Amino acid sequence: MNQRSRIAVLMIPPALLLLFFFVLPMLVMGSFSFRAGSFGAERQIWTLDNYRDFLASTSFQRLLLKSILVALRTSLYCVVLAYPAAYYLVFRAGAKRSTLLTLILAPAWTSFLLRILSWKMILSSEGLLSSLLLSLGLIEEGRPILLYSMNAVIVALIYSWLPFVALPIFAALQRIDKSLLEAAADLGCPPWKAFLRVTLPLSLPGVAAGFFFIFIPTLGEWVTPALVGGVDGVMYGNIIQSQFVSALNWPMGSLMSLVMLLLMLIILGALSRFAYLLPLEEAK
Repeated sequence: MNQRSRIAVLMIPPALLLLFFFVLPMLVMGSFSFRAGSFGAERQIWTLDNYRDFLASTSFQRLLLKSILVALRTSLYCVVLAYPAAYYLVFRAGAKRSTLLTLILAPAWTSFLLRILSWKMILSSEGLLSSLLLSLGLIEEGRPILLYSMNAVIVALIYSWLPFVALPIFAALQRIDKSLLEAAADLGCPPWKAFLRVTLPLSLPGVAAGFFFIFIPTLGEWVTPALVGGVDGVMYGNIIQSQFVSALNWPMGSLMSLVMLLLMLIILGALSRFAYLLPLEEAK
């Protein structure tokens, strides 16, 4: 088997899976966005009314912007919290590295739904946090702490996704040639400057991977806001879910999903370009 045949054999199965389980569903969703209704005769009518309704609905647009900002905040917080942990594991942990890495990843081995429900119990009026504040005399009666707010959604999302940010950053830091840091030290570069000029630029691919790994699912998140967000914590994904399940308005749900996908691709393209150019600027 020649080189071209081997490549074809390896690429055809994943290409077919991508075609049938991503490309075709997206095309069907795109066609639904032009339909007048979800069922019956209305499903056969093609119209642009859904696009006009979406453009006229400022509430949908504001909620999408709000969800983008929440996803950006969650991703940034996760990177800021995960980077020191990954740095310590690579350069300071020594023989304890494997044990500590296992402890960081252990929460990710449990059900995502159970982890979100546990935060609902912690933040509730009879939960751990409220009981602690009550025992310290900081509050007079048990009440929800942050529960049913956007802050509760962000806290729960950070807890759930933090291990998945630490892992790519850990892998990127581990691939750094330690001789580069030794050369920087030999040339009189202080540790903080070696970190800014050597370690940080070389670890940016891991940082970008972790950031995108969190930003993409968080933007369309609807389970966490539904459980701990309440009315104040509603995100764009909750509206999409309600359009498909409660309102049975599949055309509008499809359109909202496509708009979210388009904006996500634009943001990811811009951030990817920034992550690519930053190491080049550091090298100059």
